[in-house]
Amino acid sequence: MSEIDLKNPSLYINRELSNIEFNRRVLEECENPEHPLLERVKFLAIFSGNMDEFFMVRVSGLKQQVLLGITDRPADGLTPREQLVAIHRTVTQLFAQANSYWLEMLQPALAKEGIHALNYGQLKARQQKKLAAYFEQEIFPVLTPLVFDPTHPFPHISNLSLNLAVEVRDPDNDEIHFARVKVPATLPRLVPLNPLDPDELLPPTTQKFIWLEQIIAANLDRLFPGMDVCAAYPFRVTRNTDMEIQEEEADDLLLTMEENLRQRHFGRVVRLEIDEETPDILRNILVSNLKVNATDVYATNGPLGLSSLWELHKLERPELKDEGFQPTVPANLRTGDSIFNILQRNNVLIHTPFDSFLPVVDFVQAAAEDPNVLAIKQTLYRVGPNPPIVHALMKARENGKQVAVLVELKARFDEESNIEWAKALEKAGVHVAYGVIGLKTHCKLCLVVRRERDGIRRYVHMATGNYNTITARLYTDLGMISSDDEMGADASEVFNYLTGYSKQVDYRKFLVAPVNLRSNLLRLIEQETDLGKKGRILIKANSLVDPGIIRSLYRASQAGVQIDLIIRGFCCLRPGVKGVSDNIRVKSIVGRFLEHSRIYYFHNKGNPDIYVGSADPMPRNINRRVEVLFPIEEEAERQQIITILATYLHDTAKSHLLQSDGRYLPAIDQLGEGEEPFNSQLWLLNGRHADKEPPFDPTILPLPGDGKQ
Repeated sequence: MSEIDLKNPSLYINRELSNIEFNRRVLEECENPEHPLLERVKFLAIFSGNMDEFFMVRVSGLKQQVLLGITDRPADGLTPREQLVAIHRTVTQLFAQANSYWLEMLQPALAKEGIHALNYGQLKARQQKKLAAYFEQEIFPVLTPLVFDPTHPFPHISNLSLNLAVEVRDPDNDEIHFARVKVPATLPRLVPLNPLDPDELLPPTTQKFIWLEQIIAANLDRLFPGMDVCAAYPFRVTRNTDMEIQEEEADDLLLTMEENLRQRHFGRVVRLEIDEETPDILRNILVSNLKVNATDVYATNGPLGLSSLWELHKLERPELKDEGFQPTVPANLRTGDSIFNILQRNNVLIHTPFDSFLPVVDFVQAAAEDPNVLAIKQTLYRVGPNPPIVHALMKARENGKQVAVLVELKARFDEESNIEWAKALEKAGVHVAYGVIGLKTHCKLCLVVRRERDGIRRYVHMATGNYNTITARLYTDLGMISSDDEMGADASEVFNYLTGYSKQVDYRKFLVAPVNLRSNLLRLIEQETDLGKKGRILIKANSLVDPGIIRSLYRASQAGVQIDLIIRGFCCLRPGVKGVSDNIRVKSIVGRFLEHSRIYYFHNKGNPDIYVGSADPMPRNINRRVEVLFPIEEEAERQQIITILATYLHDTAKSHLLQSDGRYLPAIDQLGEGEEPFNSQLWLLNGRHADKEPPFDPTILPLPGDGKQ
């Protein structure tokens, strides 16, 4: 075994291809009949949005490497050019599958439920006339046709915009001209027909929609009077949005970010989506002027930009959606006592969305109002619209407390929102900082400093997820509020690192990236490696990429350590390789909620080391972000974490098992005859609150075979 080269590229799965496989699992939820119909539509919209981001960031990064002549290979050995070839081959098939799901499965199923996404040609003459009036009043004033000829340069096509390539003929000389009409994003993509056609008596549950671009295409004669409109074809462009920020040279990071956001619309084109009926002459004009390669063009026979299907998910059809749920409040918060009195006795562990996120909001709001609170310090990564946490911080400042907030301006695709809230906080008198040069601040911390009878006490909230009340109902995350002295002191040191000058390398209890997180994770893995067959490791994370961590896990497996990895997204570790990863199993869970919590469990001879936090085992998290993992030390909370891990390990309804060849197989397909599938999220949502016993011992983390610790 010692002769096996653990750096051999064959032992690693390519990150980008693994990312695509994750999105394949998301897409395949569309055909899962256990999901209500509009939830299946939602998964198609999520898939489409995910792939937009994949091209904007990952594909654009590879293209930039090719352009610069960079041939560096990741651990799996594929050059940037080889990765692009493999990506094109894989996503071409995947996009065809997505389109097929919409046209052949979801659209007909919606029609059976009275939700019709119609084509313009299916309408009656009376309905088309109504839409022509709607076009005249609501759409026409917004449109700006831009011609393309020797006196008019090719117009700029903004990122993710939907457009029509229009071919028109001058009847005086039969000359053919080309123009571009942008489909306005300010109007609904799916235009409801019902209110426009009151003459058609429909049941209340019947709703009809027309694609906006088809309404525009049918009325183009109004944009080109006196010309013959020959044809119009939709197309869509995806651009590079991965911004390079020279922080060291920026006099004002806020202004630099605002300028970079404006430049995002002008990034290099990395994908061109067109209708498959688009004639070669129009296709060639687009390819030439957008400066893309033939392999950047993706043709389809369905609507472009299926992320617009979120509009259907917003319909008031509760019978076609997941049932609503009421999160619980942890038992130790139900006493009616003040949050600070409770925290002096116990920590509070919160597992959202199964537990309510409201206690976190209440904690910050209580701190803002409490006259004994002297200061609040907080990190903000993605806060969402109208965030109560931000309003509480402003209130705290209004009440005379010292408030310092680290706002991460570089939170991808939340930059504009974060800039606005940073300005609002500054206007309210809050001390706002933007972090450490060269690093992204991703840790989730809130520190409250309070004067009490026996002196100053610190209270700290630590979490895996953002201070965002919307995602708190959609993502599974773990957080803990504590008055532990050492964790409070560590939180203070982290904030000093973020807002001042600090080269601190040792913390009392926190593992902090990029300072000591890597070395401690490797130490904990090696600790189990030394125990050999008595060792046990479980890691639950979004993604696993870091080659150093993977090699360390391979060595632990070679020593006989049993390792379970619950990795929702992409995973570069290859399990089940003889002599290398025989003892490693990788599971991905894709269900109603986005699995977002990160847990690191090391058995340590029965006295487990358990850490929870914001960091995934990825180079960007460990090397280029400020991250925090915090320990779970109290026995009751340890058992809560073990129960959560055991629940996920037993999932057979929503989990897929990674094979050594990189494929994922549904766990449900491997059940024996008569075995009932177990849905971990469903049990965490309902079963644990209904005195239902799970079909396993929640106090024991299973091992292969005997199910014992």
